[in-house]
Amino acid sequence: MNLVFLGPLGAGKGTQAQLLQEREGIPQISTGDMLRQAMGEGTELGRKARVYVDRGELVPDDVMIGLIGERLREPNTRRGFILDGYPRTLGQAQALDRVLEALERSLDAVVYFQVSDKTIIHRLGGRRVCRKAAHIFHVEFHPPRIPGRCDFDGSELFQREDDKEETVRHRLEVYHRQTEPLVEFYRSRGILETINAEAEIEDVYAALREMLRARVESR
Repeated sequence: MNLVFLGPLGAGKGTQAQLLQEREGIPQISTGDMLRQAMGEGTELGRKARVYVDRGELVPDDVMIGLIGERLREPNTRRGFILDGYPRTLGQAQALDRVLEALERSLDAVVYFQVSDKTIIHRLGGRRVCRKAAHIFHVEFHPPRIPGRCDFDGSELFQREDDKEETVRHRLEVYHRQTEPLVEFYRSRGILETINAEAEIEDVYAALREMLRARVESR
């Protein structure tokens, strides 16, 4: 299946995409990972992207959609893909439509991971990362054995700037303004599916698998 995972930061999109990739073999396409790979390999689009990254600027939409087009031409996406966290704006969604049309493909479903701002702030606000290898813990859901220390390498755990409440609230404001309108955009096309992302990881995955099964059977 050709899928887009839509939802705010901290909704669990990446976790569920990884589970589907591991258990069902549907490749996860994360724009961040894809960007780093293209820059590392020194492709033409990767070199263009690096100019903006090195200046601390956002990579323009035309470069990002070009990278996605290249990725969707790779053999392992022929049986399906999961776009994780892209598109984020109506313009990006329309550009994605054009890329898919050129490839004679279309989206089977857009999965909207619905979760409250309160839950997002609680999830991200408690997240801690180790300085040595970026292992992730949570003060409530996944606490380290020794407070403030990584279970794996003993390095200090710290809170990233992106996870601080003020930053999370700002990012949520941007999400509500720029990305949330895509919910109605895809609902009007009859391909939006909503998942309760407040639930536990395996419960969310079970609901996701059931939804995908129903979609396949309705073809």
